[in-house]
Amino acid sequence: MAQFTRIEVATAMKETGMIPLFFSNDIELSKNVLKACYDGGARLMEFTARGDFAHEVFGELTKYAIAELPGMIMGVGSVTDGAAASLYMALGANFIVTPVLREDIAIACNRRKVLWSSGCGTLTEIARAEELGCEIVKLFPGDIYGPQFVKGIKGPQPWTSVMPTGGVAPNKENLSGWFNAGVTCVGMGSQLISKEIISNKAYAKLEQEVEKTLALIHSIRNNNKF
Repeated sequence: MAQFTRIEVATAMKETGMIPLFFSNDIELSKNVLKACYDGGARLMEFTARGDFAHEVFGELTKYAIAELPGMIMGVGSVTDGAAASLYMALGANFIVTPVLREDIAIACNRRKVLWSSGCGTLTEIARAEELGCEIVKLFPGDIYGPQFVKGIKGPQPWTSVMPTGGVAPNKENLSGWFNAGVTCVGMGSQLISKEIISNKAYAKLEQEVEKTLALIHSIRNNNKF
């Protein structure tokens, strides 16, 4: 069962501006990655459930977060049907992220008042997702559409909240492009939690990268206020 309301989750997404994305079937490694992100200031983690027995790993990570990382909001990505969404919510998922728009996922999450973020690639899909109660739309794959697409969305639909995933990098040029275009937050996977960090178990480096990226997002947003 979710530990945070969907309003709390949406607020955390907007306030922090970034969600790290990660998957491994190694539970201890996953715990170390999660803690490094938490110590770096991240307060959300999207566990991209793409491997066999991913639900078992997520269940252990959620228990660990509840016990050791107060305020850490655990969610699951790459969810492709309502049954999988229900399973992960039973294991404590506080938000569900999908690569595509599926109404069965919307129904399952809305029934439990759990935030869900639908993968969309057209304005029509975005409008439909919002009609189904999607608070923050996932723009996927972000590198195909780019910041200009976000600007285009914001014209006719300034109320739309967008989270691009894919094509987001932890550098000033890339992040400025996205946030200047009006995104609410970004999802960041291998560009942040790199293969090098994982293979070397460089958790201290990951903590520093997360802290630096969050500070950069904060700085970009502050500059946009003037």
